[in-house]
Amino acid sequence: MNLLLLGANGQLGRSFVEDGGLAARGMLATASRDGRRFDGAAIEQADLAAPRTLPTLLDRVRPDVIVNAAAYTAVDRAEQEEALATRVNGEAVGVLGEWAAAHGALVVHYSTDYVFDGNATAPYPVDAPTHPLGAYGRSKLAGERALRASGAEHFIFRTAWVYAPHGHNFLRTMLRLGAEREELRVVADQHGAPTSTALIVRGTLAALDARAAATPARRAALAGTHHLVSSGHTTWHSFAEAIMAEAVARGLLPRAPRVSAIRTRDFPTPARRPAWSVLDNGGFAERFGLPLPDWREELPAVLARLADPVS
Repeated sequence: MNLLLLGANGQLGRSFVEDGGLAARGMLATASRDGRRFDGAAIEQADLAAPRTLPTLLDRVRPDVIVNAAAYTAVDRAEQEEALATRVNGEAVGVLGEWAAAHGALVVHYSTDYVFDGNATAPYPVDAPTHPLGAYGRSKLAGERALRASGAEHFIFRTAWVYAPHGHNFLRTMLRLGAEREELRVVADQHGAPTSTALIVRGTLAALDARAAATPARRAALAGTHHLVSSGHTTWHSFAEAIMAEAVARGLLPRAPRVSAIRTRDFPTPARRPAWSVLDNGGFAERFGLPLPDWREELPAVLARLADPVS
């Protein structure tokens, strides 16, 4: 089986490379926008901002499975760059789907809680009505719709509050600021489930294995949209407090700063954030055989990687 991983230098893409699970399941080609990997290796070049260039790469690699970990993720900047965000997150995904439909390939794609408006008070089911608040959410919803319309076999995994021991994310920002400041002011009225890229990798591999073992009829039933997030939920403020406590315990910080709770309106941003980003992940374990643990269970392993990178 030939596999192609797009976005190898991003948070999720790097986690796939370092995990090695995709490579263990077939011949893996990796791609980034500039054709270089985070470790300096020369890899394939794939620029999702130029969607019509992608079929050339696909024709050469001939993947049976396309794992699209590439995305435009600058939520605030997307308010000024919606056309670019939509090319990357929407149009390019449609191109991947069109090629996959014509060649019998599977597309694995990642979407977001931002396709919802955040006005709910219970976890969003997979089939809940979508209503993005801003440009980023609209661009990701465009990608979902384009992939479904392509007719390709696909997994769309919606996730939220993603973090890793590398890349740009809330955890790493909190650790940096926690080392510099005595007090951090963090929003306490937005709710979600912090989800490590390691969990997303495990979930994706479980889905691929379930598909490989399934009958054709069962395979069709497995395809579609799923919520791949940690269980439970918290606020950004409580997540920050948990990060600080674990970081001090592991020697990453000499002391924990005071974490003060603020409201969203006290920290205005160009893009509106959903107040409620909790996704119902209850069907994932049933379909793919992988229970999704509470977010608190994932955090220590990520901080352990930062405390001991070679472990």
